Amino acid sequence: MHKLIKTSVLVSTLLYGASVGAASISDGKVKIGVLSDMSGIFSDLSGEGAVTAARMAVDDFVANEDPAFQVELITADHQNKTDVAASRAREWYDTQGVDMITDVINSAVALAVSEVTRDKNRMLMVTGSGSTAINNEQCSPNTVFYAWDTYSLANSLGRTLTSQGHKKWYFVTVDYALGKAIEYDATRAVEQAGGEVVGSLRHPMGASDFASFMLQAQSSGANVIGIANAGADLHNAIRVANEFGISQQQKIVGLSASMTDVHALGLATTQGMLLVEGFYWNQDDQARAWSRRFQAKTGKMPNMLNAATYSAITQYLGAVKRLGSDDADTVMADLRKREFNDLFLKNGRLRPDGQMIHDVYLFQVKTPKASQGEWDYYELVKTIPAERAYQPLSESRCELVKRAGNGT
Repeated sequence: MHKLIKTSVLVSTLLYGASVGAASISDGKVKIGVLSDMSGIFSDLSGEGAVTAARMAVDDFVANEDPAFQVELITADHQNKTDVAASRAREWYDTQGVDMITDVINSAVALAVSEVTRDKNRMLMVTGSGSTAINNEQCSPNTVFYAWDTYSLANSLGRTLTSQGHKKWYFVTVDYALGKAIEYDATRAVEQAGGEVVGSLRHPMGASDFASFMLQAQSSGANVIGIANAGADLHNAIRVANEFGISQQQKIVGLSASMTDVHALGLATTQGMLLVEGFYWNQDDQARAWSRRFQAKTGKMPNMLNAATYSAITQYLGAVKRLGSDDADTVMADLRKREFNDLFLKNGRLRPDGQMIHDVYLFQVKTPKASQGEWDYYELVKTIPAERAYQPLSESRCELVKRAGNGT
């Protein structure tokens, strides 16, 4: 089904589909770039999992839709460096004919690539990053904010826990775009629910020692310590909280935690934790069937970001086929007119700010005793409808929304 063209540590390319391209499709083929963290602190969340999901999406699309154009997939490691990511994106657009880039885990990277994408008038579908700057201050008509955002996670968790009586919060926040966005959104949710933030601290990405950070948070007297980071930083913070017994005295909340984190840390460490996700492998028959295929290829179950990457590429290619065009403006206009329901998106809709809203889910991590085996980690607490999960357009800081008069 596919022919291997080139492979290296940093870049690989796969070519799929027909040899004759549609006349209105650039170069007679559609070229998609997966720009991810292949070796750093977010590689377990995304990395090879994102590439596998992307390859599955293209394979399935070619097999099921038999498009009259080729689909080419290219991948690279952005190394969590904004200059590397922006340079790679610019090269892909200028010299390699890439039409759409996806993943871009690491919010600073996503923002840098979004700016390049706008300048080149191509498309970016962000499935790895969550900073609400992407659809607010730095929103772009060329960027789809697809998988998750800090508002939907922090708002749901902040309101739920505060309404349960956990009124005093303290934040341990990674000092870059993602962490700042999580803390900002969670603070608003806590205060609107009648709670208060008694303090916060910032730590560098990839910090080697979290003991002093967590002990400072413990001494604040807060009911809840909100961990506003991701990947290895999140794991280290939660491990320290358990080692020092902090989690026995105060509630520890990973505000962007995922199933990947639960798997890495174990149920004994994470049991009882509340998380908000947009996908769980065991949520329905469609998710289970696809997830078993993913597991057969990777040895692990897919997380929310993997499922979102599969969905984003599938919906993008579907639009290109419908339109007979890979022009960014044309594809974006088509996507804004539709409602989406697929493996990942439930009641999905693309808003003027670039946010793809969809239902999300509040889960509680099972105890080791309640789990029926590896990967059986969650109990569904409630489904949060798309319209309630995301920042209202009336609160948007996106110029596109203001110009369109969509302040509702």
